[in-house]
Amino acid sequence: MKKGDIRPSNGGIRAAFCAFFTVAIFAAFVVRLFSWQIIESSEYQDDVLSSTSYTMTTQASRGEILDRNGKELVVNDAGYMITFNKLYMKEETENAVIHKLINLMNLRHEEWIDKLPIYIDSDGTYQFETGSEDTVDFIKSKSMLNMNKYASAEDCMAEFIERFEIDEGYSKEEIRDIVSVRYNMEFSGYSNSTPYRFAADISRDMVAIVLENSQGFPGVECSSTFLRYYNDGDLAPHLLGSVGAISQEEYTQLKDKGYSLEDRIGKSGIEGAMEDYLRGTNGEKRITKTSDGTIVEETETVKAVPGNSVYLTIDSEIQEATNKALEKNVKEAGNMYSDCVAGAAVMIDLNDFSVIACSSYPGYDLQKYNTDDKYYEQLMGDDTLPLFDRALTGSFIIGSTFKPCVAAAALEEGVITKDTTIFCSQNYDYYKNDVIRCMGYHSNETVRGALADSCNYFFADVGRQLGINAMDFYAEKFGLGVHTGIEVYENTGILAGRDSTVWYEGNTCQAAIGQSDNAFTPIQLATYAATVANDGVRLRTHFVDKVTDYSGKEVILDNSKDPEVIETVGISTENMKTVKEGMRQVVTSGTAKTIFANYQIPVAAKTGTAENIGSDNVTFIAFAPYDKPEVAVAVVIEHGGKGAYSMGTAKAMFDAYFKSTGRLKDTDSQSSSDTSSKANTNSKTSSNANQ
Repeated sequence: MKKGDIRPSNGGIRAAFCAFFTVAIFAAFVVRLFSWQIIESSEYQDDVLSSTSYTMTTQASRGEILDRNGKELVVNDAGYMITFNKLYMKEETENAVIHKLINLMNLRHEEWIDKLPIYIDSDGTYQFETGSEDTVDFIKSKSMLNMNKYASAEDCMAEFIERFEIDEGYSKEEIRDIVSVRYNMEFSGYSNSTPYRFAADISRDMVAIVLENSQGFPGVECSSTFLRYYNDGDLAPHLLGSVGAISQEEYTQLKDKGYSLEDRIGKSGIEGAMEDYLRGTNGEKRITKTSDGTIVEETETVKAVPGNSVYLTIDSEIQEATNKALEKNVKEAGNMYSDCVAGAAVMIDLNDFSVIACSSYPGYDLQKYNTDDKYYEQLMGDDTLPLFDRALTGSFIIGSTFKPCVAAAALEEGVITKDTTIFCSQNYDYYKNDVIRCMGYHSNETVRGALADSCNYFFADVGRQLGINAMDFYAEKFGLGVHTGIEVYENTGILAGRDSTVWYEGNTCQAAIGQSDNAFTPIQLATYAATVANDGVRLRTHFVDKVTDYSGKEVILDNSKDPEVIETVGISTENMKTVKEGMRQVVTSGTAKTIFANYQIPVAAKTGTAENIGSDNVTFIAFAPYDKPEVAVAVVIEHGGKGAYSMGTAKAMFDAYFKSTGRLKDTDSQSSSDTSSKANTNSKTSSNANQ
């Protein structure tokens, strides 16, 4: 190259090219942006305006229920449901799709939700179902059909047919089924943001069939759901309770808490009592749909949070042993007394008054109850009332198991001392028109001996001197005739005098021996026995041990710490000691000696045989070990006749508990069968009324 020649370098050429390219790109962006915002703005504005976003709810799983040892009692099982999605379903084909789906479900023997209280009678006429008056009134109301109260089922169906534009080509039965679905869709608030649940639990085969024929079912969707599954469905059905569809009344009360008409809710037992903990928090997803019905976006905006886990105080193994023992003894009693078909038994942990076992017989299978309509109908028609929770809501005349309460009250009020003697001549005739017969001729009795012998004469006289008001005052403090504090529904029982409509002076003597109007629940009896064992301090009886998050890592509620004191009875230590000594004598030399005198674990107890319409009720309360009590039990066998059956049940309960602690071996414990047999042949005196 000659001196003075100037040529551009390669670097300069590249720089120039890059600058040109950059300018070109920005120019293109500017042109395109101008086109979008100015030239094509109306087109895109139409698309934006024609797109609509909907927020839909995603289901949260319900919390599980476990026993005190973490054994799963109620869990969530994977299931499938069919829902209608209004975003995809076309109004003009709605009835046809429903009709086609119902036929398919019926062909496969699958159940769909049918809540219309109208049926077709043998004459082919529409009729209202009996017992559905409230629903019928709603159908006729302004909220639905706006018809007068005299409108017939035929009138209502005609209005429904017109309202839902149902073709005349369907049969009467088909029309009725389509109306049922359409009615429930409207009742449930079916909308773009609220799908309708057509079937709550379908088989996998049904899912496959619906999916394979999806073109014929526009808007019909199959999705997974959470179904309640009850392990060992007959273990504690009354206590666990059930879940069911929310009612209109419940929805009105709970809608502000986020409930919808499609929700299921705890109806009874722990499922109902702990609803706020067990219910999870539903999530949300946003769906964007264009004007032609195309879904262009689905986004989860709020993640569903599962419900909390509830740990009960129940020990499954001891509960099962209690169930078996109660059933066995009721059946054995029924062989002798035909009116004996039922009973209940409760065990309480004295550390905190938590319930270890709570059994009501006859019971039922909770899993079948929730899934088998025929089984439910069978239960409803059973004369033994298996759905009735005798342990918590049954009030029973308890007989002489009331006497420790009277003894404690009389000692504390100074009516008697531990050494006071009363001469028993068998017939207590202070009130000539109300003579009370004692089942023995006991001569001079002190309070401890009177408890051991269950002397009616002694307690009738003590009750007369004490008076009904003082008697009731202490009874309530012991937990009789009042709520115990349990989380689920319980009956308050009946306290003679306080709850009596008519009262005569002589009735006080009857009340003192556990007769008159006195009638208490087994859970109250167990609480009462536990309070005696706990030296007159009554804690809150409870079924819930703790509540954790679904993972079990975070404790939200803990009842095992700092048990709540409900009542201090106000009986001195010395007087409580005297009562407990008398209850110990019941076992060593009194009415319970045949079964418990040689029991390896020292027990204190009180028997009761209460006069009743039909065969006598037999009751039993006890606590053990006597010197350092850990558990208290109460057993009631309705019309059981002989105390051996209630005592045999209690013994099996103690066996199960002390075996679980390693302090009782199989060889150290007689079988309940041997115990009952021995008691039947050797303890004739314990079968008498008020023993």
